[in-house]
Amino acid sequence: MSVHALRCTNTLSRALVVLTGSRVLRRRRGRGGGDFRENEDQAMVSMPTLLPTSAQPKTAKWPVGRSALEALLSEIRACRLCEAHLPHGPRPVLHASATAKLCIVSQAPGLRVHETGLSFNDASGDRLRDWMGVDRATFYDSSRVAIAPMAFCFPGYDAQGHDLPPRKECAAAWRERLFAALPPFETTLLVGGYAQAWHLRGHTAANMTETVKAWRTFAPRYIPLPHPSWRNSGWLKKNPWFAEELLPYLRKRVRRVLRD
Repeated sequence: MSVHALRCTNTLSRALVVLTGSRVLRRRRGRGGGDFRENEDQAMVSMPTLLPTSAQPKTAKWPVGRSALEALLSEIRACRLCEAHLPHGPRPVLHASATAKLCIVSQAPGLRVHETGLSFNDASGDRLRDWMGVDRATFYDSSRVAIAPMAFCFPGYDAQGHDLPPRKECAAAWRERLFAALPPFETTLLVGGYAQAWHLRGHTAANMTETVKAWRTFAPRYIPLPHPSWRNSGWLKKNPWFAEELLPYLRKRVRRVLRD
């Protein structure tokens, strides 16, 4: 075989692999809850690292209907399961609708969120909105954006004055039911290690930093992020790739999802 013919054969083989991989990616994503039509987004994920459907929350029975989702949201907002362990009392805070296309999964409400009933209504929220490239009106438009923290109530502070981790009872009681009732989001932002551990189901890296570094493995369906707290300003300085590589993709993806 001539050198020219060999090169043509190798080129054709690579093209077939790319085309086949693209079709498989579309089929697997369709089952997992999300029809991603953007070729550049599909190219971000390599076949060997694609998360198996079994690792994802069960959403196969959706749609459940608006009334059923609204009833579930009312039930969650009336929850008092952890009342005895909440120094500031229970006030479940979440934002969701049957039409939302983008989901933000965070840790748990802080004190200001507890007081106002509005998720990310603080400096952390300002930073997160800047990361996403959206204004407050878009961020709080629940017809397009859902916000579902790992725990819905403010857990209080530890002895050092830091927010306590989200209480486990909340996720155990509500998470599977909620995500079975919610629509299959095109993209979910996983803010912090607790969100990543639950939604990526054993496919996280050794720590939060390494998981966020591996964002191309999970995108576009999931985009792992650090918490936007001011306490993570040092982390952002130590990891310039976050602003240089991940944030441009995040903003482009958010624009695409919310525009469709």
